[in-house]
Amino acid sequence: MNASADSLRAALAAVLDGLPPHRTARAVERLIASYRGTTPTDAPVLRDRSDVAAYAAYRMPATFEAVRGALAALRDAAPDWEPRTHTDVGGGTGAASWAVAEAWGGRPPRTTVLDWAEPALALGRELAGGVLDAEWRRERIGGALRLADTDLVTVSYVLKELTEADRASLVAEAARAARTVVVVEPGTPDGYERIIEARALLVGAGFTVAAPCPHSGACPIVPGTDWCHFSARVSRSSLHRQVKGGSLAYEDEKYAYVAATRVPVVPAPSRVVRRPQIRKGLVLLELCGPDGLARETVTKRHGPLYKRARDVEWGDPWPPGADGS
Repeated sequence: MNASADSLRAALAAVLDGLPPHRTARAVERLIASYRGTTPTDAPVLRDRSDVAAYAAYRMPATFEAVRGALAALRDAAPDWEPRTHTDVGGGTGAASWAVAEAWGGRPPRTTVLDWAEPALALGRELAGGVLDAEWRRERIGGALRLADTDLVTVSYVLKELTEADRASLVAEAARAARTVVVVEPGTPDGYERIIEARALLVGAGFTVAAPCPHSGACPIVPGTDWCHFSARVSRSSLHRQVKGGSLAYEDEKYAYVAATRVPVVPAPSRVVRRPQIRKGLVLLELCGPDGLARETVTKRHGPLYKRARDVEWGDPWPPGADGS
């Protein structure tokens, strides 16, 4: 079985089968409060098997889709590069590792998952049996962490759990150890701020931003006025619907990210940074380009470009001009 969203859902269903749904739902509610909080923790958020099962059911598919989106943008910018080794820092049950294995499915890299919660590692190992080529290792995630040299480091939904000093140390260590670093955080104003901090550290260490930015210069967003984030569609499980009281078969995961590298890349000429507005005979695109933020209007008179604009999605790359030049 190859790593994919479907195979991950199947593995989750097998592991969660028979667990008391009400207990799992209560654990989910506590984890939601922690996920939305702003206080760094000095202990693992996932404490026991019920916490880990709740996380796996509620957060793992969303983390997978967010990292999958970031990796797709990285692959667009560096289509000829493939990591042979991967370290998933704070990987928990391994959602990012599943996304990495899918992204380079022909020959996925050898992965090392590091986390300080043994129950999370145990469940991750169980879920990944026969699918991922991975080692699961307990490590305290923080400023003192030392990484073996690797091609790719992912740090997904981890930085908010650390102090500012530990965040900086961890990103610096990732930059020292890896050729490419991908950091993903919640698509909230504070999540974006942590991404901007990580981005600055990576650029300062000599990395080039591969995505989402079309350049490695300063972000054009004025601090406090807006934030850069994207959206991934996530299929909702029965547990999602039970906890949230909703009936939709999906939800949208908002995330912020940076992918930076030491390998040759060609970043997008510009990127769609808001959901496109499709109106009669035209499409309005909010873009970030080398010259900053801009709005582009694509109409029927632009011919094939108009058809492309109607299909473009939030987060996609876009040509620099309406005439396609």
